[in-house]
Amino acid sequence: MYWIGFDIGSSSIKAALIRADDGSFVGMAQYPEKEMDITSTKPGWAEQDPEVWWQNLCIASKKLISENSIDEKDIKGIGISYQMHGLVVVGKDLKPLRPSIIWCDSRAVDIGERLFQSAGTEKCVEHLLNSPGNFTLSKLKWVKDNEPDLYKKIHKFMLPGDYIALRLSGQCIATPSGLSEGIMWDFKKNDLADWLLEDAGIDSSLVPEIRPSFSEQGIVNKQGAVESGLPEGIPIMYRAGDQPNNALSLNVMEPGQIAATGGTSGVVYAISGQKNTNEHTRINSFAHTNHSSEHPRIGKLLCINGTGIQYSWIKNELSNGISYNQMNQEAGTVPIGSNGLQILPFGNGAERMLKNYNKGSRILNLNFNVHKAAHIYRAALEGIAFSFVYGMEILKNDGVNISSIKAGNDNLFRAEIFSKTIATLTNSQINIVETTGAVGAARAAAYAFGVFKNIGEATATDKVELTHEPEISAQVYQEAYLKWKKSLNEYLNN
Repeated sequence: MYWIGFDIGSSSIKAALIRADDGSFVGMAQYPEKEMDITSTKPGWAEQDPEVWWQNLCIASKKLISENSIDEKDIKGIGISYQMHGLVVVGKDLKPLRPSIIWCDSRAVDIGERLFQSAGTEKCVEHLLNSPGNFTLSKLKWVKDNEPDLYKKIHKFMLPGDYIALRLSGQCIATPSGLSEGIMWDFKKNDLADWLLEDAGIDSSLVPEIRPSFSEQGIVNKQGAVESGLPEGIPIMYRAGDQPNNALSLNVMEPGQIAATGGTSGVVYAISGQKNTNEHTRINSFAHTNHSSEHPRIGKLLCINGTGIQYSWIKNELSNGISYNQMNQEAGTVPIGSNGLQILPFGNGAERMLKNYNKGSRILNLNFNVHKAAHIYRAALEGIAFSFVYGMEILKNDGVNISSIKAGNDNLFRAEIFSKTIATLTNSQINIVETTGAVGAARAAAYAFGVFKNIGEATATDKVELTHEPEISAQVYQEAYLKWKKSLNEYLNN
């Protein structure tokens, strides 16, 4: 018997199978192999057709079943992970009325700020743990203000994962975790923030039925089964946005635990047990998958835009064709602190953790008689690591006491200089685990069904592939970091 998990990204759809008895990984499929198109008809806009997500999921699902030679009737249920903050609107026929306004679309920034002011800044921070920002509710208000005729046709609005569940089951269901990432969940009331919807002029009847993240969220109907290749009648038992789901995949569920990723951008997702925030302008706080009013579990998300993209830019433009591993090896020949060379890796748009500062990256103290390519590689890795540490200091100021750090299997965290620097400066062990969001979603669904006692049991077959321990002597790291942070403050105050 098996459970299947889907990860609905903006690049591709991933599907994964796990065994029902122990949660072990069976196989993975992805479609398309090339990235899905993102339509941008105006600067700052980003849209995708939800129907394309569904078509690609059906292909990935059938491919997974075929390649692993299993009987689809042996699949017991479904879990879904999805790209966060997107907006899908459907009419009474449950078909999309327009393309989805996805996570990286920035058209609703000003609307979110006006809502923040009109609804009351103190009330928003106290009840929502965020400003409305450029998230799902603000995007829906953009539709109301700019496409009023279309808005009148809306039957329900939802997040990307909700739409996939709709296509599988024919039911419109939302979750508290999903509504919180759309900035529509009142943590004080432990219910929908209907007062904010009212301020935005949004009818709360457009919100789907709300069910917990770990619960039955629809049953695959005949049409969903035929199109996806899955058996009719199996339940959808779990749904969460990609960052909360990534944390779950790494068994990051309790206060003090951190899930970190270092891809094109960097993300630090920390679990807190407190329903408050001091840093609503620099981080976002969402209901984690296991959040409840009695046992708060708040996922505090900090994003750093200029991380892996900087290192890949250096590789593509300056490395003369060598591999990342070779770059990392050469960086290892340079002492900690890169002989004074510093890089501020903030060249990929406005940085929320820097209060939306956006003046590009900086290379500082370059000396043509001292510094070689290896110094640039090390300074880049150190600069990215220092930005992670700087972000974790913000999280500490927001009540997060770091107890452990887990990361997925990506290039940055495999670079010893990068991970060792973070581990030493935070005095935390970093464990790198081989897993994926689709696998995590499948395990979460099995847990919700009662197959496992907890997420730790569901992920027990995962192995820690690599561990980075803090250096015993941290002084040289600390000196280099303090110099870098001084340069950052000068950059911010210039």
